Amino acid sequence: MKYVGLQSQIRKNNYKSIALLFAFPLLLLGLVWLFFFISIYYLTDEGTAIPFSAINNSFLTTIPFVLIGVVIWFLIAWISHSSMIQKATGANSLARKENKRVYNLVENLCISQGMKMPQVFVIEDDSLNAYASGLSDKTFAVTLSRGIINKLDDDELEAVIAHELTHIVNRDVRLLIVSIIFVGIFAFVTELAFRSVLYGRGGSRGKKEGGAVFVILLLGVVGLLLSSFFRFSLSRKREFLADAGAAQMTKKPMALANALRKISEDPWIEAVKRADVAQLFIEHPTKKESKSVVTFFNGLFATHPPIKERIQVLKQF
Repeated sequence: MKYVGLQSQIRKNNYKSIALLFAFPLLLLGLVWLFFFISIYYLTDEGTAIPFSAINNSFLTTIPFVLIGVVIWFLIAWISHSSMIQKATGANSLARKENKRVYNLVENLCISQGMKMPQVFVIEDDSLNAYASGLSDKTFAVTLSRGIINKLDDDELEAVIAHELTHIVNRDVRLLIVSIIFVGIFAFVTELAFRSVLYGRGGSRGKKEGGAVFVILLLGVVGLLLSSFFRFSLSRKREFLADAGAAQMTKKPMALANALRKISEDPWIEAVKRADVAQLFIEHPTKKESKSVVTFFNGLFATHPPIKERIQVLKQF
């Protein structure tokens, strides 16, 4: 993978990230319109022209309610997301007196960048991993596992912290949260439709209502798959960008390369069960698996680019 320069990489990734975020609401609106098209199409007699005016009227009538629901979902997720992440990872605040080494590294990097120092949290796990979180200056945080603090030397730990600070500077966490929320909407709709089909079978549900639920389920699955691909693509690109930012910040690209190599040997954080939270880490916090068809398929949905690719890019600085 040829490195084309930091600023070029930043511009390229930012343009693609913005395009991906526009794709989420467009996908949602497109699937709502498609729902009315399919529903009205099957109610139209054979040989009769498809009533696009009725489809569009139903679409325009429903859109305000869809948008209100999405806004409410966003507000709830936006307010509670930061605390939810800390609970999902089992992170606790790391006091300065407990580890002055970490605080000195974070503080020095923040001073060099002219940025406000984020909160520092620790996960009591001997594995090696880290992530950035928060939605504003008051909630921005860098979280490190106990293993990564103890097993990396100062240069390597500084490079990892610089990687996470780059996520904060670039507002990557905020960007990822938007994508996570949209995926959550499709997942919620799909689950509701699935439960309705599962538990409504054999009941008093009419054919038309039952057919509508099946259409919602089908379109929900399509939306979930497509929005997941958008999210994965967004996350993978941002990891390369954060690596580049860390190399520029510390002037030690090989320190980050060495840190990534060590992290790849044991990134599994036992407390992390949720896939949406896992994508925030510097490396996906899962167990190493033997190669198989299943792991190849999982690689298509990976939220992080392979460590080997990231190290190759860092070597070209």
